[in-house]
Formats: sequence, C-alpha cells, structure tokens
Amino acid sequence: MRQAIRALGWGANIFWIILLLFTATAVYSAFQIASERGIGFGEPYTNTLDGTLTVSFPFYINNVGLYDISDVSVTTRVKDNNGSLISDSSTPPRLIPCGSNVTVTYNVSISLSQMTTGNLSYLLFYDSEFDVEVALKLNYANAVPFEISTNFPMPWGAPLNNITIGTISVSPYNATHFRAIVPVSFENHSLLSLDGTTRLELVDNTNSLLGSGIASIPSQGGYVPLEVFVSNLTNIREARLYFDTSLFSYGPVVILLV
Repeated sequence: MRQAIRALGWGANIFWIILLLFTATAVYSAFQIASERGIGFGEPYTNTLDGTLTVSFPFYINNVGLYDISDVSVTTRVKDNNGSLISDSSTPPRLIPCGSNVTVTYNVSISLSQMTTGNLSYLLFYDSEFDVEVALKLNYANAVPFEISTNFPMPWGAPLNNITIGTISVSPYNATHFRAIVPVSFENHSLLSLDGTTRLELVDNTNSLLGSGIASIPSQGGYVPLEVFVSNLTNIREARLYFDTSLFSYGPVVILLV
C-alpha cells in the first residue's frame, strides 16, 4: 500500500514538473514571438470585382517560439454609423508551425450592389465612416486558446458625392424643338474608378417625359454636359438621373428644377 501511495506521489510530482516546464517554455516562446517582432502588418490594398470593393489588410506571424500556433483565424465585421451590417467575413483556420513565417490577409468586402437598395443607398452620395471590428483567434501549443479583438474607424468616400445641376443653356434647334444643355457634376470621393454612363430625363408638371440625354461618366467625377431636345421649356419640373456603371446601377436621382 505504501509503495502504491509512493508511486502516486512520484507520478503527481512528475506531472507538476512537466506542467511547470510546459508553462515556462510556452510563456518564454510567446514572449520571444512578441519581443522579436513576431507579428507585423503590411500595406493595405484594394480590389474591385463583380461589384464588390475589397480592402485587404495583410499581416504576418513569425513563429520563433517552440510550439506550433494552430487555428489562426481572423473575423471582420463592418457596420455603418447607424449600426447596419455591411460586411461579415472570416479567414479559414490555418496552422503556423514553429520556425515558420506566414502572412495572413483579412479582407473588408463591401458590396456596391447592396448599397443600391435598402437603407445603404445614401453611401453612394454621402461621405461617411465605417466601424470595423477585427477579432484574432489562435491556439498556442494546442493547449492555450487566445483571442484578441479591436475596432477602428475606416473612412468612406461616396462615389457620387455632391450631385448638382447647373444653369441650363437653351438654343433653338428647329421649328418645333429646343436644344438644352444640362450641366451635371459630381465628385468621386471613393477609391473606385467609375466606368459607365449617366442618363438624364426632364419631366414636366404632369409627370410626362419631355426629353432625355445620355453621356459618359468621368471616372473621377467632374462636369458632364447632357444634351436634351425638348419641345416645351416652360413646364420643366424636375430632372431624373440614372447611373449605369460597371460596378453598380442606380436611379432615379430626382432633382427639382423649380
């Protein structure tokens, strides 16, 4: 009986020694990763594909410790000032063996087609600021789970900021119609290069179409003169603008002229 108790005692002592050694080496390894600049960040970059703007944030983990880092994943959530969810994405879990240097990229993806509907359409016309939440999860040495989260603001520039219609110039065209030049302007505050057209309709007091014109959009915004032929200039009530780009389509934007 005494030998059994003595064996259990030795077993408990060995267990605690192993546990203390593991804890000490794990702490030392984690300290080495932190002190040797084991985590760093690269330059963010942007990409647009299929109507989605993606801002990518690369960062690297240099595992100079003694144990593997597993289940490394990053989750990002983007919300507007009203708390509406714009983007929610996660990177797949991955393993970073000891002695390796791995770059992980987390993306903030914003669907421009999503902005053309619902309560996010204002982002096409007004600059704003997004709240980005980032959570990093990992498992160190297959024994110590770790999670850290932070949030930061990300400025948003509207691609169709400050749409205005200037003074319309009119000249006779023939015996029945006038030629109207309608100056439309806007400022592209976004990272996007717009490629497409804008169509303008002039509508009278009875909601009838008087005439329409179409023109190419300056990729970075600016002045767009639209030519419209109308038979009557006295009852123009409003202008309706439609935008058709490679990234999104939206309209009408209604601007009263009286």
